[in-house]
Amino acid sequence: MTNFHGVFPYLVSPVDRDGRVKTGVLARLVDDLVAAGVHGLTPLGSTGEFAYLDREQRAAVVKTTITAAAGRVPVVAGVASTSTADAVAQAQNYQRLGADGILAILEAYFPLKDAQVESYFRAIADAVDIPVVLYTNPQFQRSDLSLDVIARLAGHERIRYIKDASNNTGRLLSIMNRCGGDIAVFSASAHIPAAVMLIGGVGWMAGPACFIPRQSVALYDLCRAGQWPQAMDLQRRLWRINEAFARFNLAACIKAGLELQGYDVGDPVPPQAALTADERRIVAAALAEVEAGLGPG
Repeated sequence: MTNFHGVFPYLVSPVDRDGRVKTGVLARLVDDLVAAGVHGLTPLGSTGEFAYLDREQRAAVVKTTITAAAGRVPVVAGVASTSTADAVAQAQNYQRLGADGILAILEAYFPLKDAQVESYFRAIADAVDIPVVLYTNPQFQRSDLSLDVIARLAGHERIRYIKDASNNTGRLLSIMNRCGGDIAVFSASAHIPAAVMLIGGVGWMAGPACFIPRQSVALYDLCRAGQWPQAMDLQRRLWRINEAFARFNLAACIKAGLELQGYDVGDPVPPQAALTADERRIVAAALAEVEAGLGPG
């Protein structure tokens, strides 16, 4: 199986006003990210607005990403549903399309007990032959993964990673301590990636890497090399982006940033709203500050 590690940008889903996926724009972004040195790609994460896309749009995003990546880096496709059967069907379809892994996301309307949460993720992992990344985001998910459930799921042969988007770094260390080497931890943009790497993380899956890929890869390389003073200096400068994005809708911010870089990714999918002119200026200022402080690329 592929060993996932490093920087996996959460890709945006460029959709035009008629609901068509802008495959050319997405393919260009994928190609540029691969050229910038990212270690993998994650379509249909939170930045990919999975909750606002229909089945055909989701499949088009995944297929376009896989085709454009052309085997150069692994593609871990997001699967999300309120229904176990639907999630399993998505995962199997994305494996058929050529995905290298599945990012498993649980949507919920009614609250679920631990047993039901566990069965959802286990069913996805049972249905495919590729690695599964558990995704947990207590800020947005009605039913979260408890430490007990994570520990039990870590025993599944295909559940080998978790991307935790809580802003509780102590929880990440608890996962590592509970699960030992059975499951590897990816940081989210809600965490400080360098800090997660310091305690044993293997990388991060996050939207901001879409438009600061070279800087993100440089940070990862410094962490892997154990050059912590240099890594933290770079991390402090990159954190300016996270501070700006924490104020607004994530997908709207990433899309605005990419638009500023010349990618016609369009607005977020309604009923989400695009950033206002004032908000776009804040994002532009943060991006300009990072780029000026770090040089080209």
